Formats: sequence, C-alpha cells, structure tokens
Amino acid sequence: MTARDNPTIRTLLERRSIRRFTTEDIDDDTRRVLEEVAQRAPSSQYLNDWSAIRITDPALRGRLADIGRQPYIAEAPLLYVFVADEHRNALIARTRGVEAGNPSFSLDAGYHFTQSQNDAVLALHAMETAANALGLGCVVLGSLLNDVNALIDLLRLPEFTYPVLGLAIGHPDQSPMLKPRLPRSAQFFINDYPADEDSGIGEYLPVFDDVVHRYYDLRHADRPVEAFSMQIAKVATEDVHAKAVLPTAERQGFHLDS
Repeated sequence: MTARDNPTIRTLLERRSIRRFTTEDIDDDTRRVLEEVAQRAPSSQYLNDWSAIRITDPALRGRLADIGRQPYIAEAPLLYVFVADEHRNALIARTRGVEAGNPSFSLDAGYHFTQSQNDAVLALHAMETAANALGLGCVVLGSLLNDVNALIDLLRLPEFTYPVLGLAIGHPDQSPMLKPRLPRSAQFFINDYPADEDSGIGEYLPVFDDVVHRYYDLRHADRPVEAFSMQIAKVATEDVHAKAVLPTAERQGFHLDS
C-alpha cells in the first residue's frame, strides 16, 4: 500500500468545502466524537487556550448567517464558532492568587493571543478532518469575522477571548470539484526562502492563472473563477479584516504590542 492509499491521506487530499447540506441530522454520538477529536489537537504549553461554541438557537444562527452573508450558515446541522480563550486560564490563575491586574500577569500579551488563536485553528482543523473522514461535509467560516464586534456581542464573549473561525458540518448535498492549489514548488522551499528573482512566479503563475480561471465554483456555476493573480490583487487593496483585529482584540483585553 502506498501513502496515497492510506484512508487518512485520502481524506486530506480529497478535502473540499461543502456549502449545501441535506436535512439529515448528525447524531449525538458522532457530535461527541468530533468534539473529542478537536480536544486532542496540539496545545501550545498545554494551555488548552481555546473554546468552541455550538450554535443551536435558530435566531442566533440567522444572525450569524446575516453577518457572514451566507444563508447556508443557518442551515448546517452542526455549527461551531471557535474562540481564542485566555479567559478561562485567567480564572484558573486567580484560584492561585494571580489576578489580571498584577504587573506580572501575561495572559493578555500578544504572544498568548497568537498562541490561543493558533490552537483554536488546530482544533478546528482536527474536527474538520474527522468529519470528512466520517463522510460528512464541512466549510470553514472566516466570513463570521465580517463584523467581529457584533459577533463578540452575540456570543457574549468575555475578556481575554476572541472569535477565530466558524465551522459548519453536515451531510453533503453537493459534490464540488477539487479547487486548484499552487504547485508545491511555489510553497515548499529548502533551507531558506528564495530570492524574488528565484521564486519562479514568472513560470508557474500564467499556467496557474489559466487553471484557476477554468475552475467553476458551485457558488457561481455559470461563470469561471477569476485568475488567481487577480484575486490576490483585489485582496491586496480591498481586504480590511486584518485592520479590525487590533481594536477588537484590545476591546477584549489583549495587548498585541506586548
């Protein structure tokens, strides 16, 4: 058996985003297993510094769908929002006499913010992989960060927490094509990062632009996708999500410049 024949490898290589689900529910045992898998993801310094909120209230689901501007968010049988969470650790530290106002208190530092954000992503990815391995479909929801302040208010997120990503899970009601990926040589380097003149962009980008342009996304099945370079150029000039992180993180008690 080759590496590609391994069922876990096949699950990862065949991963795709599913945005339309059947009405079939996901049983409680499967849900518990998915949650346990997420908890087994790596945890930096063993801080267990993330949480996930399962959204079951129809009205709240509808509000999240409005924020994400994607109706299928409200329709998924399972819907989670993963959260960077140092609030719980702050409460635990308090039981040992360490208060958030202490000069030595560091759970509000930028390093711990990044650390907990990374751990939340790892947990989400573990859950997504497990769900795909069980024949379910998933879509990761960065769109919930369209309005971070509203999301924080809706989920009543306390100090030292921050929403990271959402995850919708259900039984697939569509079978999209695998979305193209960059050639490995464009993302995997040896020993150091190549100089701009050695990056190979001039060779692979025209080919990749053509491949992406001929890919049809089921969200817009009547037209091809824009060339990859055009997508990147638009994000480079229009994406404002990252600019919202600093003020909202500070609102939640983190100090990203520390």
